[in-house]
Amino acid sequence: MNPTTSSIEPVCRIIRDAIAARVFPAASLEIGTADGVLWAQAFGTLSYDAEAAPATAETVFDLASLTKVVATTSIAMHLAEVGAVRLDDPVQLWIDGWQLADRRTVSVRDLLEHCAGLPAWKPLFETCSGRTEFLAAISRGQLEYAPRTASIYSDLGFILLGVLLETAGGATLDRQWDEIRNDRFGGCDAMPLAYRPPADWIGRTAPTRGDSPRGRVLVGEVDDDNAWALGGVAGHAGLFGTAAALGRFARAVMGSPKGEARGAHPLARPETIRTFLAASTVPGSSRALGWDTMRTTSSCGSSMSPEAVGHTGFTGTSLWIDPRLDLYVVLLTNRVHPRADANDAIQHVRRAVHDAVVSGLR
Repeated sequence: MNPTTSSIEPVCRIIRDAIAARVFPAASLEIGTADGVLWAQAFGTLSYDAEAAPATAETVFDLASLTKVVATTSIAMHLAEVGAVRLDDPVQLWIDGWQLADRRTVSVRDLLEHCAGLPAWKPLFETCSGRTEFLAAISRGQLEYAPRTASIYSDLGFILLGVLLETAGGATLDRQWDEIRNDRFGGCDAMPLAYRPPADWIGRTAPTRGDSPRGRVLVGEVDDDNAWALGGVAGHAGLFGTAAALGRFARAVMGSPKGEARGAHPLARPETIRTFLAASTVPGSSRALGWDTMRTTSSCGSSMSPEAVGHTGFTGTSLWIDPRLDLYVVLLTNRVHPRADANDAIQHVRRAVHDAVVSGLR
């Protein structure tokens, strides 16, 4: 695949039109294969202010729920490979408070597949502070359905999973992610993808909400309020990074030998990747382990193959990987600036961008 300016122009037009319609002020796009980057471009300005700096390839975005697949799922892969945790371990083996009769069969796998019976979300930040209180509220809260009878995407499940992985790994999520990043990607400078971004990132970080309960525009401070109450490090949200860093992560998932030669070591053993990317057998589920899979209603549009996997983030971010097409697409925006409830037009934009990418590369 060799994109040209003319083949990629429809993609750029969709993004520029979205900025003009105030769907988001800033965007960063990277398109690539397992062997490298095909196209990368930044659009717009960091905010709608007249003096706002332009978005660039170095712009950092709050990745929101991309944290689930980038950090949390990667940590789960690593711990499974070294035998520190097993996918079929019962959650109660790791979480003392997870003892009620209706949830004793729930496993680590169930949390990854979003089928543990937990609600999608609760504003725990309003009443809880710190991991102990969050853990108690989630462990004792009412389940919405019997485990593995359905799949409901759940932030609460990944908050619980994050604490479980911290226990199994003997370190906080940010420390475990840093170890993976240092070992596989050469550290922070080579891979700007981190919890609690350092101070020198702030000037190039796209702002998120200005209407948060914290009473300030959030820049370099995690947008998700539950993650904020957990100190900015959680299983469901908290990671910040650039489109290029996400692209490098995508290539590591794809496991290119050429990528390896350039220093982008595969993220995990091929059999581990296959296990985590396999579609769930839970009735009605679109999930894999951590990841979402291709459906006609997916955020990646309708042109990717059935093998595609990906994820989105509430702040306006997404990553989709299609092994059959040898293609990945990173689209990062700050659609929640200045208000998170301003519009849902990002859903249409995401689908249109991915369909235009695939069409332009055919």
